Amino acid sequence: MIGTQSNPKSVISMSFAARLTEDIKNAMKAKDTVALNVVRNLKSAVKYAAIEKFGAEGELGDTDALAVVRKEIKKLQDSVDGAEKAGRPEAVEAAKAEIAVLEKYLPAAMSQDDLVKLVEGVIAELGATSKKDMGSVMKVLQERVAGRADSKSISTEVAKRLA
Repeated sequence: MIGTQSNPKSVISMSFAARLTEDIKNAMKAKDTVALNVVRNLKSAVKYAAIEKFGAEGELGDTDALAVVRKEIKKLQDSVDGAEKAGRPEAVEAAKAEIAVLEKYLPAAMSQDDLVKLVEGVIAELGATSKKDMGSVMKVLQERVAGRADSKSISTEVAKRLA
């Protein structure tokens, strides 16, 4: 454990892992099977991603853990789309309930105005002028947004400003 205490990322991720464990206990006590299954699956997905990235003893930082949450939400949104096309309202409702549980783990979303200001600020800071600068702008923005906006909306705003 000495190694994890000296690495601030591990300490941060411990809080996320601890929160998942606590939420599993609370869901069990409340007999909330939807939340219990969703949080168990999320904990498993986070652990799998940590193993994939760092090995068996690795732990994800909050940023990486939030990326896993977003990925799980994306999967469920795809399920909603498929269930709607197939005319399965019960599957749509189930997936939406699961999405609602997962969204509790995401930070508060950034307002559109704040996102626009941030995008314009980063473009000015980097001196970006064309589409070929988009990658460097996106990299900086992803770090600064810290999960408060999705990549699609960020790239849309950047693309509007870079000709």
